[in-house]
Amino acid sequence: MGSLESERSVTGYAAKDSSGHLSPYSYTLRTPGPEDVVLRVIYCGICHTDLHQTRNDMGMSNYPMVPGHEVVGVVTEIGKEVEKFKIGEHVGVGCIVGSCKSCKACSGKVEQYCNKRIWTYNDVYPDGKPTQGGFASTMVVDQMFVVHIPENLPLEQAAPLLCAGVTVYSPMKHFGMAEPGKRCGILGLGGVGHVGVKIAKAFGHHVTVISSSNRKREEALGVLGADAYLVSNDAVQMQEAAESLDFILDTVPANHPLEPYLSLLKINGKLIMLGVVPEPLHFVSPLLILGRRSIAGSFIGSMEETQETLNFCADKKVSCQIEVVGMEYLNDAMERLEKNDVRYRFVVDVAASNLDK
Repeated sequence: MGSLESERSVTGYAAKDSSGHLSPYSYTLRTPGPEDVVLRVIYCGICHTDLHQTRNDMGMSNYPMVPGHEVVGVVTEIGKEVEKFKIGEHVGVGCIVGSCKSCKACSGKVEQYCNKRIWTYNDVYPDGKPTQGGFASTMVVDQMFVVHIPENLPLEQAAPLLCAGVTVYSPMKHFGMAEPGKRCGILGLGGVGHVGVKIAKAFGHHVTVISSSNRKREEALGVLGADAYLVSNDAVQMQEAAESLDFILDTVPANHPLEPYLSLLKINGKLIMLGVVPEPLHFVSPLLILGRRSIAGSFIGSMEETQETLNFCADKKVSCQIEVVGMEYLNDAMERLEKNDVRYRFVVDVAASNLDK
């Protein structure tokens, strides 16, 4: 095994204030422990959450902040108690890098709901060291929060699955959607929504994309493989589609009314909230009561589900629509993401940037 140094200096791209502008930043990693994996970052996806956090949209950002939580890398060193991974293996890291490991959530293998979970960035370790994400050359991560990348899954394709992918896979599995033949709605066709279409189709569902305009119709049907496309601003279309869906995955990360979409659900239908919306959402209760419908939420997925997502997508040959960019393009990518000008996920080629040289 590689020898673990006490500390090492690395370079990443960090936001220094709420402008969100990212620039080179050198810092020291935390001291690796016996259960830690040291990985050299190869790729890192860009998530809408990165935009929110760097710009302090949630009011909880700490700077300097190195974002990035869809991290793909190669193991360079391992602690003496690491048994799951070997040097040279390709691995992934998602949204969290720690938890208490003893609460009900952790013992139930849903550690993403642990009240003491540690975010991959914009958080602190128990020793007070700040966490920094995957827009950097190197990371140190507890082996419990690292997953294997299947050999037949391209590394750049794996990155979006570590957040966007597991975010849609987890609720499908939990809410009984792993069996084929359901009628599924995907509300919002962005980074998460487009993966939702692909995974829902791989599960064998009839998939309807719901969007506010016709702008993405051709891509949804012709490229992503959706079965139907519904324009939410078209009252006639919405009326014709009433009570036709078993469930809807709501991926929209902005304030929006829920009533139009609740009316699309069959009796016992479920609207599952996946997008982070920092404002109250509104609906009228009869739309739930008169159809025994429900609104639920789901947050990313467990480490077990993250590995399942990667394995599932590798087996079913599910691919994401990505645009690979260099570190020097990060700020442009963030601006484009804010304008929804990406089809459908940016992936940063971190290794090509040779950050520590």
